[in-house]
Amino acid sequence: MVTTMSANRRPPDGAARTGVGPEWTGRPPVHGLYRLKRAVVELGSRALPSRKTALGRALHEWRASLVADLGGEGAVSTQRLCLIDLAVRSKLLVDSVDAYVLGMPSPVNKKRRQLFAVVTQRQALVGQLQSLLRDLGLERRARDVTTDLRSYLTARVSGSATTDGAGVKSPAGAVADGPPGDTEAAP
Repeated sequence: MVTTMSANRRPPDGAARTGVGPEWTGRPPVHGLYRLKRAVVELGSRALPSRKTALGRALHEWRASLVADLGGEGAVSTQRLCLIDLAVRSKLLVDSVDAYVLGMPSPVNKKRRQLFAVVTQRQALVGQLQSLLRDLGLERRARDVTTDLRSYLTARVSGSATTDGAGVKSPAGAVADGPPGDTEAAP
């Protein structure tokens, strides 16, 4: 009786393991870190999942929020955009390895009484991501709003009705000139 088995799969019930040939190696499933790293190196940004997938949408959202925290697309230099792309790829690797490690029964090899290699490699990836984020800067930067402020003020001076921050329309001359909380109208 000949049975066909794919790589890294157990033989079907009732089939004897021959131990010969590529049908079954007996190894546990691998974490895929090196395959993912190789794909990122070979394909670059094309290795990122498309926005059609949930993972792709999450990574693109994270990248957009990172760019927004750094002051917006116009305020970020080309070098920072390169660091941001590297950080996104590193986050993909870290998240993938985290999913694998959290799915393991234990991160400790009980026979050798030490951590599995994938756990220490995860720590190196986290250190790389942390270094990239530190290079980008830990503080949030404000977006340059002077152009928006100028257009707001010109519309305000021209006498057109504007909306305040709450979305309520107010007439152009209804703003007091005093400090906030001053209830007297301007003369």
